[in-house]
Amino acid sequence: MKTYGIGAVAERMGLSVATIRYYDEMGLLPFVKRDQAGRRRFTDDNIQLLQMILDLKRAGVAIKDIAHFVSWRLDGDDSLHERYQFLAKHEQTLEDEISQLENSLAYLRFKKWYYRTAEEAGTEKIHLRAGSKQVDPQTYREYQELLQAGHTAQELGNGSKN
Repeated sequence: MKTYGIGAVAERMGLSVATIRYYDEMGLLPFVKRDQAGRRRFTDDNIQLLQMILDLKRAGVAIKDIAHFVSWRLDGDDSLHERYQFLAKHEQTLEDEISQLENSLAYLRFKKWYYRTAEEAGTEKIHLRAGSKQVDPQTYREYQELLQAGHTAQELGNGSKN
């Protein structure tokens, strides 16, 4: 079985050696063996585990929670339900965050269109209720109609299709 040193793994994963050592110290890499000199030797399975750790971390899972998940793996089949529930919970959290980000992105794209068209007209008043600073509901409807007509939010904001 081929093994890799920590430097090679760090380079392959885009991590620092210190980060990998930290993960090991936090109990996230219990399967990594050491050679006679005490150096960590990683297998392809260890690298796959490290990738899972990075994916969970990117998903916002705390290191201590990842450590619990890894410890359940040591339990084998006895912890299948716990691992499934853990992933289901974090999947829902991530889905909620993605939805919020998509909503924020949609609003940002609307505002790009709003300001691009106002700039083209030379005034923001084209989008405001007469005599106020409040956006006219017709502005929102116009934008939605453009989207329904097949324009993308990106092209509306960038002005690449009228």
